[in-house]
Amino acid sequence: MQGEIVNYRQIPVKEARLNEGLSHDEVVLRQQNGLLNITPASNTKTERQIVRENVFTFFNLIFIVLGAALLMVGSIMNMSFLIIAVANTLIGIYQEIRAKRAVDQLTLVAAGSVGVIRDGKRGLVRTDALVRDDIVEFSAGNQICADAVVCDGEVQVNESLLTGEADAIIKKVGDELKSGSFVISGRCKSRLTRVGANCYAAKLAAEARANTHSTQSEMMLSLTKLIRAVGFALIPLGIILFIRHFHPDFLNLSLKISIEKTVSALIGMIPEGLYLLTSIAIAASCLKLANKRVLVQDMNCIETLAHVDILCVDKTGTITEPKMEVADIFPIDEQIFSYDQIESILAAFYYGEEPDNETAQAMSSQFAEKTNWKAVKRIPFSSSSKWSAADFGENGRFIIGAPEFVLSDRYDLVRGQAEPWSAKGCRVLLLASYEQELTQKLDPTLVTPVALVFLNNLLRPDAKDTFKYFASQGVSVRVISGDNPITVSEVATRAGILNADRYIDSTTLKTEQDFDEAVRKYTVFGRVTPEQKRSLIRAFKKAGHTVAMTGDGVNDVLALKDADCGIAMASGSQAASQVSQIVLLDSQFSAMPSIVAEGRRVINNIQRAASLFLVKNIFSFALTIILLFIDMTYPLQAIQLSLISSLTIGIPSFFLAMEPNYGRVKGHFMKNVLRKALPGGLTNLILILLAGFCCSVFHISDSEFSTIAVWVVSTVGFVTLYYVCVPFTNLRILVFSTMLVGMILALTLFQDLLMMVPLSSKSIMILALIVLSCPTVMRVLQTLLDPSQLKAQKREKGGSIKDIFKFK
Repeated sequence: MQGEIVNYRQIPVKEARLNEGLSHDEVVLRQQNGLLNITPASNTKTERQIVRENVFTFFNLIFIVLGAALLMVGSIMNMSFLIIAVANTLIGIYQEIRAKRAVDQLTLVAAGSVGVIRDGKRGLVRTDALVRDDIVEFSAGNQICADAVVCDGEVQVNESLLTGEADAIIKKVGDELKSGSFVISGRCKSRLTRVGANCYAAKLAAEARANTHSTQSEMMLSLTKLIRAVGFALIPLGIILFIRHFHPDFLNLSLKISIEKTVSALIGMIPEGLYLLTSIAIAASCLKLANKRVLVQDMNCIETLAHVDILCVDKTGTITEPKMEVADIFPIDEQIFSYDQIESILAAFYYGEEPDNETAQAMSSQFAEKTNWKAVKRIPFSSSSKWSAADFGENGRFIIGAPEFVLSDRYDLVRGQAEPWSAKGCRVLLLASYEQELTQKLDPTLVTPVALVFLNNLLRPDAKDTFKYFASQGVSVRVISGDNPITVSEVATRAGILNADRYIDSTTLKTEQDFDEAVRKYTVFGRVTPEQKRSLIRAFKKAGHTVAMTGDGVNDVLALKDADCGIAMASGSQAASQVSQIVLLDSQFSAMPSIVAEGRRVINNIQRAASLFLVKNIFSFALTIILLFIDMTYPLQAIQLSLISSLTIGIPSFFLAMEPNYGRVKGHFMKNVLRKALPGGLTNLILILLAGFCCSVFHISDSEFSTIAVWVVSTVGFVTLYYVCVPFTNLRILVFSTMLVGMILALTLFQDLLMMVPLSSKSIMILALIVLSCPTVMRVLQTLLDPSQLKAQKREKGGSIKDIFKFK
């Protein structure tokens, strides 16, 4: 039947052949009939979507209409804004597609694989290459990638990503595994029953997409609201302004002049480059991180990174190397269990078992000799219970786990031997015998300590520098670990984490109030369960912090999902990578400083550029509304606005966005931007109205008034740019001086092209007085509207105008 297309309903369900799996022909048949595990959802837009969303925008439509109106009256030179609009659109498409391709490539690299049996052989297959009826092996850390039924073995799964309930659910032969859940312990072979869009998780996601709108970050939401508000007001204002200019009962100007004035006012009100600049900056940031092998799965997290002030980390794999090794064994009573017997028990415990965490890997590597003991029953390790067990029949029943959890109230039996090793930063395990049949719940009174096993792992060589960086940047590091708090505290202290001596055993945290109090007092949290990790993250957020969390294990999934920004190590569990916004493909924690710095750089620079953009919009909007009530024409032409916008906003914003800018972002995006833009916008408004009044009093022509307005708005633009550039650096000096020289040359050499006229002596005097008053007016408005900016400028070195003429 190979190559023959058959309706999927005609392909019978294949009963499980555990040791053979599907044949090659059976796999091909299912692939040809769409029974592949490919879901319709994607983390990135298609290239067609990117082109469509950049071309077919509301403002591009407005630009076309305005351009057509100018073309109709023969005002070709004023159509220069269309060149800028086309260039912006093409740049936006190019950058977004470039970033999308890089992210898609990394997504393929990061795609999870699972063990699959086909043609009697076991191999690793990517999850999107699985087909219905495949025999798949799932173990701790795996996310269930398609609906399945257990055919052999037993696992504990967590369905919290589907149901919100974090309980461990045991799945035995015949039980259903739902896609989207993840394995927390055990191992099983399962047959896939539903794949792709037919899976439980895919149906939930489709329903959610149908009933909810896509979420936006605070910054993008603010910009969207701004653009909608402008779009809502633009058309009625344009119509009324045109009537004011053209109608005989008002200014009674010609059709050509009325259209030119109206188009100029509308062009001034449109924040045409702001949303585009933001999208490009975010896309470029994702591309920059992709080049560092950092996969951004949610672009909103770029903004979140800029606000992060709490970073939660685990001990193993973050502070220390992920690989552990056995340091020593301490027999409790050698008269009962000798050293050799203890090694035999440990060998039996781990022989033939696939290690599913770093502790098991260290133990199975150390105690690798063969054994004749056979386990008749096993209880796999879970992060909640912190122990595992095995029943070896007549050879006995044994438990290995954290001493405090295995012995509970009887921990004092081994405390004296365990805690000195914990204080050295070692992980301590207890091997114990058990007197009755093993169940999920231990009775500590039936536990007999046999030996303590001590494991250690080396500090990452880059750990100290990494944590020193975060301390210098105002990011508080908190360690959340399942290990003994004494152990974690000692390791954290060696790594240079501030206040690492403030630790707590999380088994003492019971209520929400306990967690709220603990996050204020402690830096190190030991013996934390997965549910408690999530509770700690929620407590930090409740206290007003922006929280990033790194994790790699299945025990981190709940907390990663609830953190403002979850960051997973690719070498860890699939489930952790699936729920995180960022995946470190090289699993190097040392990449974290550059990730946080990149988030801060891009958002700080967007805020700075946005304040430049809105100066023009605030001025034009306010002036247009005032012109509806007074007998004054809009003083600027579209070509003049295009030049001013390019040299005081567009080009400087592009270059300034490339600069490092690593201060933590505080406050709300739009409030920050408006506070910085309002002084410039209102300065423009006041000075233009003053110029208009003076021109009216001294009977100066509209053409001279327009020329004065060009010089005034240009001056305000450069004063605003000056404040944005403080403190001056080599790049800022170069950008500012180049733009200033370019503006002066353009306004003096191309006056005819820019529709400017020579000024009379009275006009020159008015212009000189207004230009000289510009810095004072701006300073007064800054004092009233944004006093924090003035304080910052005074604190910064190099804030003097003299710095424009010297390189540091």
